[in-house]
Amino acid sequence: MLPKFILTRLWRRVLVRQRLKLYLTSNDLFSCRLVCRDLATQLEPVLFEDITIRFRCRSLSRPSRVSALERIGRHIQQVTFAIAHTAETFLPPVIDADTGKEQTFVYTPQHQQRSPKSPKYGTWEMTDLLVKQYPPLFHTATDIPSFVRVLSSMKNLCHLRITCEGQPPSHRYRRSAVDYALISLRIAVEQVSLKFLNSLSLLSVHPAAVLYLQPNMGFGASPASRKRWSQIRQLTIHMESFPYQAGSLTDHFKLLHGYLQSFPELQTLVFHWKGERSLSPVSLASEPCLRNPTNKRSRQSDTSRGNWFLRPLKLPYLQEVELVNVVMDASQVASFLFDHRKSLRELNFQDVVLRTGTWDEALAPLTRISGSDKWKQYQGHERSADVPIMLKPMTTQHSMRRGNHPVQRQYQGPCSLATQGEEHSWGRPDHMKRLAPSSASCRR
Repeated sequence: MLPKFILTRLWRRVLVRQRLKLYLTSNDLFSCRLVCRDLATQLEPVLFEDITIRFRCRSLSRPSRVSALERIGRHIQQVTFAIAHTAETFLPPVIDADTGKEQTFVYTPQHQQRSPKSPKYGTWEMTDLLVKQYPPLFHTATDIPSFVRVLSSMKNLCHLRITCEGQPPSHRYRRSAVDYALISLRIAVEQVSLKFLNSLSLLSVHPAAVLYLQPNMGFGASPASRKRWSQIRQLTIHMESFPYQAGSLTDHFKLLHGYLQSFPELQTLVFHWKGERSLSPVSLASEPCLRNPTNKRSRQSDTSRGNWFLRPLKLPYLQEVELVNVVMDASQVASFLFDHRKSLRELNFQDVVLRTGTWDEALAPLTRISGSDKWKQYQGHERSADVPIMLKPMTTQHSMRRGNHPVQRQYQGPCSLATQGEEHSWGRPDHMKRLAPSSASCRR
């Protein structure tokens, strides 16, 4: 057996470390920590770079777990909060034991540790009812200081993932303990100094999740709430599809539209509808069902708020977009491409269906922007399309990395339409980026 110090020296070599990580499982690496203290210290950044926290009654308050998070927190760069919908998260109506009538509970988040002499839920009567009738998981979900304490140990956090699986369709309009946990998690993210946080992934979330993660008008939001979320550059949302038919309620679409506008610095947007195909999140402002309510409840709601329309979604720094399982109009695709022509570099449409128009009409802005229709020459042979790449004015041919094929070159820098001259002409094929065949599998 090799001496302990030799194993430690080998692990410090980057190439050796990368090879070992490919062939060793997490359990093997955990076993390697038992070799010696030095090797255990070297393994910590690898083992605790990405962790998962499953939300349970004492997962955030147990002293041993909190102490462990404080020890390894500096190594954590990615964390997944798994908050599943179960029987324990279901919240029944609050019933007054004396009168038998249902009581209305208005939740006000407590940002700071409360005094024992003050009620946690507004009044002593309501606090007593909730303690007796609501499950313990609800009280854990409303313990905001515990969320703050956990996130405070992750100063180097870069990527936050949230999963909320298992909500029954019949509970779409019911609030559960999961929703209160999302409120607490959002407030904790806004309070803790997370300077490196730039990626957010909402995986398998229910449609109402964006209401409780909304920093602008959410529960317990403050004028400074949006500052933390403006750091996000990459946003991924996998949302359970909400079946929509003519005359149905559209509140979930409006909430989603408002939530996407909370990320003004967004560069990458990935959105998947899980289940039935639904409306495109980037073109909700132009949906007729959101502009002209057809059902009675929507008309009454819009009348009470005044006759207003959704503001079009504008993300000035958006570079990459991926839409999966959505339905759009050709005019909506064309409008989105033209509005984001100065920044957009890559499109990825999978299982996208056009209600009206053709894909030639949808991608017509590419011809207007480039001044040529050469991007169409590959459509007859492969299920792929070319999207123009917009370069900085100072970009030259010497700063480009050339490939074997002219359409496979990679370019650096954001987009600009201000360049002039022949070497920056939009009609040239070397200003077109080829999408992979799997990245533009759009249905006609």
